[in-house]
Amino acid sequence: MALPINIEDLVHGETVEWERLEFKKGWNPEDVIHSMCAFANDIHNWGGGYIIIGIEELNGQPKLPPYGLKSSELDSIQKKVIELGNRIQPLYFPICQPYILMGHSILVLWCPAGDNRVYSAPVSLGKTNHSREPYIRVGSSSIIAKSDALRRLQELTARIPFDDRINYQASILDLDLGLIMAYLQDIKSGLLEESPKMPFEDLCRTMLMAKNTREEIYPVNVGLLFFNRRPEQFFNRSWIELVWHKDGTGKNYQESYFKGPLHHQLRDIFSFIQSNIVHEQVLKLDNQAESIRFFNYPFAAVEEALSNAVYHKSYELPNPIEVQVWPDKMEILSYPGPVPPVNSKIIKTQRRIVAREYRNRRIGDILKELHLTEGRGTGFPTIYGAMEANGSPLPRFESDDESSYFLVTLPAHDDWSTGAGNGVNNLLFNNLEELIAFGNGASNGASNHGARPFIEIISSELHDRVQEILSLLVKKMSRRELFEATHLSNQTKNRMKYLDPLINAGWIALEYPNERTNPNQTYKITDSGKRILNLMNLKG
Repeated sequence: MALPINIEDLVHGETVEWERLEFKKGWNPEDVIHSMCAFANDIHNWGGGYIIIGIEELNGQPKLPPYGLKSSELDSIQKKVIELGNRIQPLYFPICQPYILMGHSILVLWCPAGDNRVYSAPVSLGKTNHSREPYIRVGSSSIIAKSDALRRLQELTARIPFDDRINYQASILDLDLGLIMAYLQDIKSGLLEESPKMPFEDLCRTMLMAKNTREEIYPVNVGLLFFNRRPEQFFNRSWIELVWHKDGTGKNYQESYFKGPLHHQLRDIFSFIQSNIVHEQVLKLDNQAESIRFFNYPFAAVEEALSNAVYHKSYELPNPIEVQVWPDKMEILSYPGPVPPVNSKIIKTQRRIVAREYRNRRIGDILKELHLTEGRGTGFPTIYGAMEANGSPLPRFESDDESSYFLVTLPAHDDWSTGAGNGVNNLLFNNLEELIAFGNGASNGASNHGARPFIEIISSELHDRVQEILSLLVKKMSRRELFEATHLSNQTKNRMKYLDPLINAGWIALEYPNERTNPNQTYKITDSGKRILNLMNLKG
């Protein structure tokens, strides 16, 4: 019976982290039983792992093509796996499945997290040594749990993550066969071809979407969250709410609700955001042929932040995921906050966080199978990387001391402002020629009365940015100091957009105008710039 996973993606580490994969060239029962026990204990709540027999490991990676197993070995190894399961306490049995990969036979043992931790296994399978120990995964190794690790494992006794618990309020019939088949087709699982011939209960049990005795089988929560068309009937307010503020008044907004199976919610809100909110802007500069392209919000950052909110939210709490889109930022709020020891200080100061323990061990696996998230520990780096590549301000992550909420703020690109929510974009220096003409007129004695109307009609972003730069340069500053103070990245493109035009206008000047690359170069405001700054202060 095939497993509910794409075997080629599994072997290449595309849907399961390498720490959860163990490759073995041949059959070694002592190594296998220790790994089975470690995956069953699942100290990190990662959802267990996979032992792949018939593939040699080389520097932590599979050596392909596979070494392979003889066809005559497959049946005997599967029988020996059952014998090993009987020697683990409490009893534990992985799901075995032979596959043909690149013309060679391999055997995959799916070792899901157990429900009856702590599991222990014999240290040796020899007849003279009867000692047994609990094993856990540390990196890609299975080791005996000792001291702090053993205490942590003992604390997990009978603590099954919520998404993997049996839901006694639901029936196996609440799982939708159509949704299950669509999922298996999406991930290209070999189980799709076998499923029409299987009893529905066996299919659900094979996918670990249902548990308990054969006489009293019930769905688990993760099954209801992904394979029921209305999961909110079992989990109060388990949807995503989006409020799109068309301006800064708080009165002109649009509300949208995204309901249904979790992966449908994500795909629907992704489609809405891509179609309505994310826009690209092209900035053409007079002094260079290549245009500068950027988005108000890089979609990769939005996608990862929302997927992580769905992954890490507690579905025991009656709080939806809330998305607020403002002209200058997007906020994604979920409940509760991170799982200890990750806290509010860590999420603000570290750009890569690998949690010791996860709230939902099954939801993450399904999202990764569907390519809706990259995997554990990749969320922060992906979001930071997408924002930086787009030239956007850095994201902000926030929680409180009680870890009661998790807030992600994605600031809009510095050069982006929306007019009346209709996607009309007023870039910072779109009206620079008019502004320079106005500035030169003012510096040549134009009256404040005649100049003020133009000050009133330029965009507030244009006004505020120029005012900020001129105010800072009352004191000499290097480019790095200036960009740090204005929260801009110290890049050539920002110098060309923000500083060169003001130099050309005569409002700021270089300390060493004939030596642009002088290491001691600084910028300062000119007399014309001071008069412009005084006029701009009238608006405030």
